[in-house]
Amino acid sequence: MAEPGEQLPEEVLALIFRHLPLRDRAAAARVCRAWAAAATCSTVWHNTNISCDCELEGMQPQYLSACLDHVQNLRLEFVPSREPSRLAAIELLTALAGRNPELRGLCLECRGEKRLFDSGRDVLDAVHALCRAARALRHLDLRRLPFTLDDALVLQVAHGCPELCSLFLDNSTLVGSVGPGSVLELLEACPCLRALGLHLASLSRTALEALAAPDRAPFELLALRCACPEDARAPPLPNEAWAELSRRHPGLAVELELEPALPAESVTRVLQPAVPVAALRLSLSGDTVGPVRFAARHYAATLSALEVRAAASAELNAALEELAERCAGLREVHCFCVVRPSVLHAFRTHCPRLRSYTLKLTREPHPWRPTLVT
Repeated sequence: MAEPGEQLPEEVLALIFRHLPLRDRAAAARVCRAWAAAATCSTVWHNTNISCDCELEGMQPQYLSACLDHVQNLRLEFVPSREPSRLAAIELLTALAGRNPELRGLCLECRGEKRLFDSGRDVLDAVHALCRAARALRHLDLRRLPFTLDDALVLQVAHGCPELCSLFLDNSTLVGSVGPGSVLELLEACPCLRALGLHLASLSRTALEALAAPDRAPFELLALRCACPEDARAPPLPNEAWAELSRRHPGLAVELELEPALPAESVTRVLQPAVPVAALRLSLSGDTVGPVRFAARHYAATLSALEVRAAASAELNAALEELAERCAGLREVHCFCVVRPSVLHAFRTHCPRLRSYTLKLTREPHPWRPTLVT
């Protein structure tokens, strides 16, 4: 009797196995020699998602260790408040630092809440070690890491990963500890960087000017989060600096996320007319109508996504209708308060590219699900 899998070429099995969860890959490798060869094939592991909360339990260490060399892009999930999940993530990152200098991309995602006063030092130390070893790293995404990121990490990335193309540090921490100086050093050390996510306080006029330099590679995405006290106190970034950056990189998209910590006077400093805002997320404790009207009048050519979390009002309804009439390129709009029917009609009428919206005419139980436009 032929062994299972002998009827299929190894490359076909590998194509199938690459879509399996980690535990199923390990199980497939124990079926027969042909499946074991296919399950450990490098193409199976190029893009890998691992959940430390469930997938590593019962995993054979030698099997996982042998496959780490093949991982090029890793998305790693763990629960920081669960010790086994946390330790598994740290061990995996440490093993990668020792075995895989060719890692190209890393995305860390925390699930659930972290413990009170948890600085995440052990996790961040493992990230430091990986960045020291993985000099080929091109993409690093720490947006879902709920720990305070600092200058030391940015400088480690800057000098350890010269081929870096994207870096996202705009996480949900309540304290911003990445200074403008380290960001400027990052831009100088990583000339290929084309996407960057930061807290507002980490960005400076000098950094905008560095991005607009004539010899700079095309820059595509700048994601700014304004959510902590340092962001509220950040000096304004002049409109002329934004205008020069937009001229230098006409394809640049800016994503702005304004959180309740930002007072009204800071909002007016952030929303400059020349910023090429593609996505705007407003969750302000104060006035929301003014920023929506400002976006309608200045970001009509670039805005593709809007998210609003505010109290319902006639003024907000009118501002949303104005935005719908002016911003024909909108693809998504999500408003987490009840709106009047004319708001829904305005977006459906004036935004032909609309693909998804959350515009509720009556109160509904949460979570509110978006409506997909077919």
